Amino acid sequence: MVQYYKNIVSKILPFLYNRPLTLERYPDGIHKEGFYQKSASDYFPSFVKTEKIETEDGNINQVVCNTKRTLIYLVNQGTISFHIWNSKISMINKTNKVVFDLDPSENDFERVKKAAEILKEFLHQREIEPHLMTTGKNGLHVWYKIRRTKTFDEVREETKILAKKLEKEHPELLTTSVRKEKRKGKVFIDYLRNSYGQTSICPYSLRPNKSAGIATPISWSALKNLKSADFYNINNIKT
Repeated sequence: MVQYYKNIVSKILPFLYNRPLTLERYPDGIHKEGFYQKSASDYFPSFVKTEKIETEDGNINQVVCNTKRTLIYLVNQGTISFHIWNSKISMINKTNKVVFDLDPSENDFERVKKAAEILKEFLHQREIEPHLMTTGKNGLHVWYKIRRTKTFDEVREETKILAKKLEKEHPELLTTSVRKEKRKGKVFIDYLRNSYGQTSICPYSLRPNKSAGIATPISWSALKNLKSADFYNINNIKT
């Protein structure tokens, strides 16, 4: 795992740079209980950059990973996955990234692929050029950059409107229902990741599953032949 992150450092650091992190740590391996960590540990060395962030639970010092040294240190602490904010510490309340998480209610990846294609065309109609990424687990992320002119509240409301419109146009395939019992047979469009304090998996991050899946940016042309969200993993990724 450490060797993977050493090999991928030049690709993952630009996505981590100056963004508050939530660390997903499994110090005893994935067969033991892990935990999510937002606040930096007191014992973290001084070279690990932290930033005081205002949250609902008060101000907390969150880790910011801008260097290879920090990345490898965190991995050696049992951090398998890195979850990033949609904003940077320089303008913490102004998002510069929009993420739609497409999550299947059942083990039906073909429906997730169909949902991604529909979302791509939907955004193209609005002159938005989206990017695509496997999550390394079950679904896909469709995301795009925006200028830092709007708050999280404004962006979340805009993405909610887009998601609701998609749901209305494709009720047989898409849902915005947060309750899992209402998602049966449908793909959940999670727009709530565009809220203040929410995170999404960082590109090139490992996932804590048996396949050691990797959240992998891919081209839209590669989607057709993609077999699963964890198709790219620690055993076949090219670094």
